[in-house]
Amino acid sequence: MAPTRDDGRDGYLAFVENHQHRLLRAAYLICGNQHQAEDLLQDALLKLALRWSSVRNGDPSAYVRAILYRDSVSWWRRRRREWLSAAPPDQVTHDRDGALRLTMHDALGLLPPRQRAVLVLRYYEDLTEVATAEALGVTVGTVKSQCHAALRRLREVAPDLARDARPSRGSADLASGLEVNP
Repeated sequence: MAPTRDDGRDGYLAFVENHQHRLLRAAYLICGNQHQAEDLLQDALLKLALRWSSVRNGDPSAYVRAILYRDSVSWWRRRRREWLSAAPPDQVTHDRDGALRLTMHDALGLLPPRQRAVLVLRYYEDLTEVATAEALGVTVGTVKSQCHAALRRLREVAPDLARDARPSRGSADLASGLEVNP
């Protein structure tokens, strides 16, 4: 049996299998549309496959995240006036967490793409300011200012989020970050 050359295919397939669901959730949070998120992730994974040999020893998930966020902003710039949204639910839900999720989703949809990307990277992906800056290709100062502006805008467009995020008197809950730096 002749030795086979390791072209990295197995490593790439293992990476995709292990990370695709988390990356798809991040793509959905960035663009707000399931179909667009799937397209963004598919394009990002294709770009990763083409560069796998040079990226596989580093941090491939950071590479894919950077592609997702940059491609999402590029897509938004090309189709700036068109907003895609899913049809409203047929039944009204009384689930408080569901209502908060819908409020957050709607509020994120009102943010510019860069601010939305900063919030998703910082608070959903739990990246540091430095890692967020690297993923977006901007300075740390830009991340800080975009984050501050995005949180201020969220408080303006969805005051219910800040009100629900504040712990009640005598509660030991932690703050969510929406009420910080008003």
